[in-house]
Amino acid sequence: MPFMVKKKQYLSCDKITKAPDTHESHDLFYPMEFLNSINGNNFPAHELKLKRGVPIMLLRNLNQSIGLCNGTRLIITALGAMILEAKIMTGTHTGRSVLIPRIRLTLKNTRLPFVLERRQFPIKVCYAMTINKSQGQTLTTVGVYLKKPVFTHGQLYVAISRVTSKNGLKILIEDDDGNCTDTTKNIVYPEVITSIEARSTNK
Repeated sequence: MPFMVKKKQYLSCDKITKAPDTHESHDLFYPMEFLNSINGNNFPAHELKLKRGVPIMLLRNLNQSIGLCNGTRLIITALGAMILEAKIMTGTHTGRSVLIPRIRLTLKNTRLPFVLERRQFPIKVCYAMTINKSQGQTLTTVGVYLKKPVFTHGQLYVAISRVTSKNGLKILIEDDDGNCTDTTKNIVYPEVITSIEARSTNK
């Protein structure tokens, strides 16, 4: 039975989406090994090595009504030949078992003279995520690694507010020399604070 496999390798099927003005021999210029090596942001890898219990993150909206949205975190529960079974880890659908199929995804890169089409599971192994990807998540335990200060207004708040209690929050901060420290910059807009103070004074 395919669902009894403990560890499995999944390889994508890659090809170039042919444009109207593309030469008929365009495939000869880009060998399959080159296409397989291409990666992109929010795009699955050519090779996925998965096993039961591995945490993953969904890279596309598949079915928002059951919680399968871009950024959803899941745990693999079974490995099939053409489909994956996983359990949702966070959100209103926590604990729900879902099926994830292979789909066709396209990657447009301005540095490449073609559009790559890849048939693969729309997932990435996810032991950690960026602050932006964590928006909307609610977790009992959160570890925040700040190798550099946050760079935009409200980002530090988003990272810290993902956890349900302060006892479940751990923060590792490094200074410019790579040493651990207990302070970091919180990026704010002074204009907003000034505006609020002005309104309070007028009242």
